[in-house]
Amino acid sequence: YGFINTCLKSLVVEKYGEETWEKLRLQAGVQDSFLTFEVYKDEITMQLVDKACKVLGVPADIVLREFGKYFFEFCKRSGYDHMLRTLGGNLYEFIENLDALHSYLSLSYQASLIEMNAPSFRVEKNEDGSMHLHYYSDRRGLCHIVPGIIGAAALDFFNIEISMKIVNQTEEEERTGKKEHIVFLVTQNPLFPCKERNEFSSSSQCLADSEKQIENQLNKEDLERAKNANGDRGNSVCPVKKSHWKTLRGIITLGKGKLLRGFDPVYPKSLWIDTKTFCNGLPFHMVFDKELKVKQAGVSIQKIVPGLQTMGICLDQYFRIVHPEVPFTISSIQKFINSQFVFQTRREMMPESWKERPMLELRGQMMWMEPLQCMLYLCSPLLRTLHELEERQMHIADIAPHDVTRDLILLNQQRLAEMELSSQLERKKEELRILSKHLEEEKKKTEALLYAMLPQHVANQLKEGKRVEAGEFKECTILFSDVVTFTNICAQCEPIQIVLMLNSMYLRFDRLTTVHDVYKVETIGDAYMVVGGVPVPVPTHAERVANFALGMIMAAKGVQNPVSGNPIQIRVGIHTGPVLAGVVGEKMPRYCLFGDTVNIASRMESHGVPSKIHLSSSAYQCLKYKNFEITERGEIEVKGKGKMHTYFLIRNKSATENEIMGRP
Repeated sequence: YGFINTCLKSLVVEKYGEETWEKLRLQAGVQDSFLTFEVYKDEITMQLVDKACKVLGVPADIVLREFGKYFFEFCKRSGYDHMLRTLGGNLYEFIENLDALHSYLSLSYQASLIEMNAPSFRVEKNEDGSMHLHYYSDRRGLCHIVPGIIGAAALDFFNIEISMKIVNQTEEEERTGKKEHIVFLVTQNPLFPCKERNEFSSSSQCLADSEKQIENQLNKEDLERAKNANGDRGNSVCPVKKSHWKTLRGIITLGKGKLLRGFDPVYPKSLWIDTKTFCNGLPFHMVFDKELKVKQAGVSIQKIVPGLQTMGICLDQYFRIVHPEVPFTISSIQKFINSQFVFQTRREMMPESWKERPMLELRGQMMWMEPLQCMLYLCSPLLRTLHELEERQMHIADIAPHDVTRDLILLNQQRLAEMELSSQLERKKEELRILSKHLEEEKKKTEALLYAMLPQHVANQLKEGKRVEAGEFKECTILFSDVVTFTNICAQCEPIQIVLMLNSMYLRFDRLTTVHDVYKVETIGDAYMVVGGVPVPVPTHAERVANFALGMIMAAKGVQNPVSGNPIQIRVGIHTGPVLAGVVGEKMPRYCLFGDTVNIASRMESHGVPSKIHLSSSAYQCLKYKNFEITERGEIEVKGKGKMHTYFLIRNKSATENEIMGRP
């Protein structure tokens, strides 16, 4: 069930993180989440466990033991805490009733078409206080989960630390079908702290001293009176003669409701119930001997299986054992006598009216009656819903008024309806989770596209509906570039060739903007514009743009001129100065730069030389002490600006070509 796989996911995420779970599930080839009451193939769980061992580098037995411990805590967090705590007053009773718990849970999981295939447990006490725990399962290789679960339960519920080791491991022959049968030796030690242990010892001694003091103070007359007061009841129900002190102890126990010693039941000399009342009061019981011959049966089971009215017939002719899966023999039943037994009627032996109905199942306990050498099967119909009751054409009235099966059917009907609603909500939640995940992925794509068009802080302001104020930057470095003889190339080529050439060139340039952390402002035709120090001011804006320009010259050599087949040539111009920057327009808004610095940078490019990086004097001033090789061009006439002293950037003396290009 999905509950198991969800628990395994929770363990990995909680202890090793989401990334480890994602890696593990991808290797196992399974989905990311599981529905609690949905049935999944065992192979999914096995794959997850196998991949967990490989990804975490931990042996399978360690992984399974840790999973067992975590599974116990996961069950408690999932609302099964009180249910588990009430299974037994000690570890032996707890283990002994695990099968009963699985039987109850199968009612809940009956909403699915597949029955819960739970493991089975049988426990034996040893004289030295240890126990032998027998574990049966259809699923091989998962036995190491058991020490984890039982150990965690023993520590949490009974404050004892246990050790479990495998003493036998076989293919079970006693049960029908091949089952894995593991026998664990369980040894336990109480975890009393020293102070608590001393208090416990002193309180026990105090209790014993108090009893002696009471016994000394009571005179013979009080004892006689106490004996007479309880005489009638003692003579009528208890044939065993008791001492005066035992009689008095019984009075104190009954009077104050405090049991000072172990409980000793009393039995009548003879059974005060006639056969007819017994068979009517327990309408679904059966008594059979060692040869499986029926000696007695309740009235309701006789009505459903008329063959049982013939005393002496063999029980296995009319029923088969569904759980535990053992042969129908007295020896097998005695071995599993502490388990709940489920019988199912055999179709061929049922009356004609039952041929089309589902077979009746009975669930109850076996009790061996040593004096009679017979087995008593106290049972009830195994019915989970009103629908199952109707399918067998039975009624609530067919079940004894004292039998809680009546209430269970009605309560479980409501519970199954609630579980179906819960499953639907869980499915809807999973659908919403997947949609939300896809929405988040699409949102990231949209944001990536938006951040490629606008600076991130500007884009975020626009998303929030805020007005983006224009900002003044006192110093930044602007670069322009264009393709030499681009007009001639366009005249001699197909448009698609121009597009392919520019796309190849701009992809290279775009990668370099990331390498050198400069902002791409825009491209118009073959012109490419970037800026350093805007929108985030940085003191190294000139060096970043200079290194980017050197990378552009190198990258352009890898782009082919579609006319000549030779590498294209570009001109690059750089200028440093103040600008005003802001967002222009509402439809397809652009982040634009304004000011004379933009014009001068454009003039540096247009008055440049092919395959050279043209610097203005202000750009030169920013770079001359930064380990760059720069040569003087001299004074040139610049359109609209008159004479200007300019320079050429040759190389970065301290950076290799790979560093400039951002290659490893």
